[in-house]
Amino acid sequence: MGAMTNVKIWPAIVATIVAAAALHTTPLRAQDRPRARELGVAPGVLPPGPLNAITDVPGVLVGQMTVIEADSVRTGITAILPHAGNLFLQRVPAAIVVGNGFGKLLGSTQVNELGELETPILLTCTLCVWKAADAMVEWMLGQPGMDKVRSINPVVGETNDGYELNVAIRSRPITAAQVRQALTSARAGPVEEGSVGAGTGTRAFEWKGGIGTSSRKVPASVGGYTVGVLVQTNFGGVLQIMGAPVGRELGHKLSSNVTRSNADGSIMMVVATDAPLSDRNLKRLASRALMGLARTGSVAGNGSGDYVISFSTALEVRRTRDAQRMTTTEMGNTEQLSALYEAVIEATEEAIYNSLFKATTMSGKGGTVEAIPIDRVREILARYGIRPR
Repeated sequence: MGAMTNVKIWPAIVATIVAAAALHTTPLRAQDRPRARELGVAPGVLPPGPLNAITDVPGVLVGQMTVIEADSVRTGITAILPHAGNLFLQRVPAAIVVGNGFGKLLGSTQVNELGELETPILLTCTLCVWKAADAMVEWMLGQPGMDKVRSINPVVGETNDGYELNVAIRSRPITAAQVRQALTSARAGPVEEGSVGAGTGTRAFEWKGGIGTSSRKVPASVGGYTVGVLVQTNFGGVLQIMGAPVGRELGHKLSSNVTRSNADGSIMMVVATDAPLSDRNLKRLASRALMGLARTGSVAGNGSGDYVISFSTALEVRRTRDAQRMTTTEMGNTEQLSALYEAVIEATEEAIYNSLFKATTMSGKGGTVEAIPIDRVREILARYGIRPR
């Protein structure tokens, strides 16, 4: 009996060791890959914030949990928190824009009806949405001051990583403990990019996709505000980088995959700003992120879920639960919005490039998804006049 037990246990132990090694080594490999600016790819005219990340927006926190098990699970959770307090009690104005609605964005109708966000934002895999939502609701109901809460609107977005890498997606391979870890580990500071968190098993433009982020600062003359963007890329099209036809030069065509259109797939875009905007103007801001997406070569294919969630962290527009009056204080000069529009377009475009450049080659039971070849990209960019400054 003991020998038989050992036969069963050892494969599980080996699988655990392999998964742990993958979790340890993937971030190290990612550190060797450049961000967009290191290749001279700096879209637009506005400067980035100090970290060139969504966490340049004061108060924003990001936490990630990467889930790798044996050869069939490659997924994770990325959590974005507008502030460190209880979002249910101290809500922020928010809006959601749909580019193409082939997706499972939980909580969107209430956000757009009431114009506010009352939970953190979670990103995960398609069939993990409801488990992630359930775990986050349980976590929030356990917070101080929540004992009488009878309704809560979790916001959870997704992309489908259940092809080559996360082939066990039907098992919905995340746990409540992993969701709590993503939420409680959320911090300010640098954001890990590439094949991590909700971007662990994704692909974009036929290469490995993942998590990417960027930010922009508008001039003091138009408010001096910051706009930050975080993306989970899992979409298709033919890649172009600042106008250079990189995808075409690397041999990709829109019709190259007859079994699954390489225009399909999804992208989640999260936009944060410290500009005091109402939900109406946040919706206008969010719609411009789709322009940044288009600059990269996306066509928002029929099978693509392209979503933007935007929110403001400004104290002036924060909403206390059960307040007798709804705050109406917001940025007075709406002409300043044009600068914010420019900022979100530029940051979205660069965040997408960062998700590709930082992603690492990954293999799973269904095959291997290669990282975009940086040396060849560098050569192509140079031919089109794009070089490090």
